[in-house]
Amino acid sequence: MQRDSLLAAVVLSFTWCGLMATTAVAQPALRRLRLPENVVAKHDLAYAATEHPRQRLDLYLPKEPRGEKLPLVVFIHGGAWQNGDKAGGAGRVVPYVRSGEFVGASIGYRLSGDAPWPAQIHDCKAAIRWLRGHASQYGIDPDRIAVIGSSAGGHLVAMLGTSGGVEALEGSLGNRTDVSSRVTCVVDEFGPANLLTMGDFPSSIDHNAASSPESKLLGGAVQEHADRAKEASPQTHVTSDDAPFLILHGTEDMVVPYDQSVQFDRALRAAGVESLLIPIEGGGHGGFGSPEVDRRVRAFLDRHLRDADVEISTEPITAAARGGRR
Repeated sequence: MQRDSLLAAVVLSFTWCGLMATTAVAQPALRRLRLPENVVAKHDLAYAATEHPRQRLDLYLPKEPRGEKLPLVVFIHGGAWQNGDKAGGAGRVVPYVRSGEFVGASIGYRLSGDAPWPAQIHDCKAAIRWLRGHASQYGIDPDRIAVIGSSAGGHLVAMLGTSGGVEALEGSLGNRTDVSSRVTCVVDEFGPANLLTMGDFPSSIDHNAASSPESKLLGGAVQEHADRAKEASPQTHVTSDDAPFLILHGTEDMVVPYDQSVQFDRALRAAGVESLLIPIEGGGHGGFGSPEVDRRVRAFLDRHLRDADVEISTEPITAAARGGRR
């Protein structure tokens, strides 16, 4: 029994997207990521007017921007809401920034060990408000902001895309409460969409257990805190004025069930929201290993941030690698 419990803990630690990046060895390595010569970084910008080390963001700017105001691509890290670090976002946004056509940012937020829900979405919304409020200073177009997130980060970007105008989730952090936290478009990579139904499908995790990442986020077992779980579910807040979505999810994901994205996509489209669900055939929890994923994400960003007239296929992409350890 003790061996089985230990094995389960190890599996959980390495499957809930991004947890490996939290070790003492990995974090400095991420922060030492060498940037291209044409990209400059501004680290640890405080967006919430606090001293909390998690309420910081990193900003990536092109040295030779191709325009006076550039669209912004924001990455929000995963890690089961209890691990992870914004430093890992550099690798996701810098490829866009180096083109000179985008500004990039990576957001940190309080983890479930710091504070329960809704602290995490309050932080993310405060960061978006800060970025929009400082748009002129950094050459950002405040009307063109995309958010990308994986796993727990996918959940948070989905919340940003669906909860615009939900006062209870806005919070009052920071000095820029006078500006909107809405975003232009969302790339949701295998994020939970309905916490109440996470346990209804095959998974390597008992999502309803008091020890699950979702329960730790809520401050108690999911089904015993149904109202809070509903509030923390992006699917709850779907309305016709939500941002367009691109959703990518591995069909063999045993951490966040693939059906989470199927249900979410169906709800978005029923409300009249543009939603493109791309199944990654044979893919697990991330780590898909296919360059076609990056091509379609870029096409989606070009369509909504740069007014490009491009078609985006929703045909399944075959995973080049089985994900689950990111």
